Amino acid sequence: MSPLASPTSDRLSDYLAADAVVDHGHPAIRAQADALKAAGDDPVERARAAFLFVRDEVEHVIDAADPRVTWRASDVLRERVGICHAKSHLLAALLRAQGIPAGFCYQELSALHGLNAVYLHGKWSRLDARGNRTGAGGEFSLDVERLAWPVDAARGERDHPEIHPAPAPVVVDFLMTVAPGPGWYEKGLPDALPPRFPTVSKNPEIW
Repeated sequence: MSPLASPTSDRLSDYLAADAVVDHGHPAIRAQADALKAAGDDPVERARAAFLFVRDEVEHVIDAADPRVTWRASDVLRERVGICHAKSHLLAALLRAQGIPAGFCYQELSALHGLNAVYLHGKWSRLDARGNRTGAGGEFSLDVERLAWPVDAARGERDHPEIHPAPAPVVVDFLMTVAPGPGWYEKGLPDALPPRFPTVSKNPEIW
């Protein structure tokens, strides 16, 4: 990963926390995490299994032309569909449910893109479970990044190096309030993070 990438908290416990978005105490999340443990005792293999499940078994709304909106990890699991941000919420929940620290990262592409970072073997590695149906290239790799899309600085795209313990409130607020329907993600999905990453959502009841 980028040598500039760094966690915004020095407490690994922050990257294991549950909240109303990353609700890994939910019975369905726990059951799916337990099922993924069939990959064995090695946390790397369990993380790989969680990544592949979210990447391949949960549809990306744009690829599937699906009008539903999901944001809470357990809802993403139940509906098996979500935008990149929603899929990152689910992957974080499945990893944290197994005691594997996971955080949230962002890229400014044509819109704000969400992905994860995972802490294994004493280091952080970014993972992008967006789904590869439309030419994306996200793969499980702890050493050489294999994210869904390369950042093209010449086009004004930007890679944010920070690893956050919680998803960006600007994203969660949008997902909570946008009306489902065809092309809902074109109706206000943020294309950038705020200049300073906020820590409090406009919907404080979710925290």
